[in-house]
Amino acid sequence: MFEKISRFLQDIGNDGPHGEARPDDARVAVVALCYQVMEADGVVSESERSRLRELIESQYDLHGAGLEELISAGEEAGSEAVDFYRFTSDVKRHLDEDQRVRLIGLLWDIAYADGSRSEMEDNVVWRIAELIGVSGRERVLERQAALKRAAIDDHGDIPVDD
Repeated sequence: MFEKISRFLQDIGNDGPHGEARPDDARVAVVALCYQVMEADGVVSESERSRLRELIESQYDLHGAGLEELISAGEEAGSEAVDFYRFTSDVKRHLDEDQRVRLIGLLWDIAYADGSRSEMEDNVVWRIAELIGVSGRERVLERQAALKRAAIDDHGDIPVDD
């Protein structure tokens, strides 16, 4: 699954100069949505930040200033947002259906990075999935896959039908 996430991150935002984070860059929208999930429970843990950095750094081959610029742009955009619309509309415009499903998997990976997921993180991922057209079934399958990758015992992870 990490390979699927790797391909996803490589697929988005490759139309601009290497490492440059523009406001309309789909990568900025993805990082902003990751921050929305990270902030949902009221605490942005170092493990969540570290996981995000790891994914962005390795998949975009960004280091130093380029990596910092993209993460900073995504964090700033996420903190200024009053809702998800700006980011989800960018995602819908730039990503195909499979990429949007993989984005939900990435968001679950971020949610589980601190060792657990909160009800608020569930709600944020659910809302983002709805806005980008990912079905409840796909959302739950991605959550279950992320749970396996994180090797966490989460008894609240019950599949739902949509």
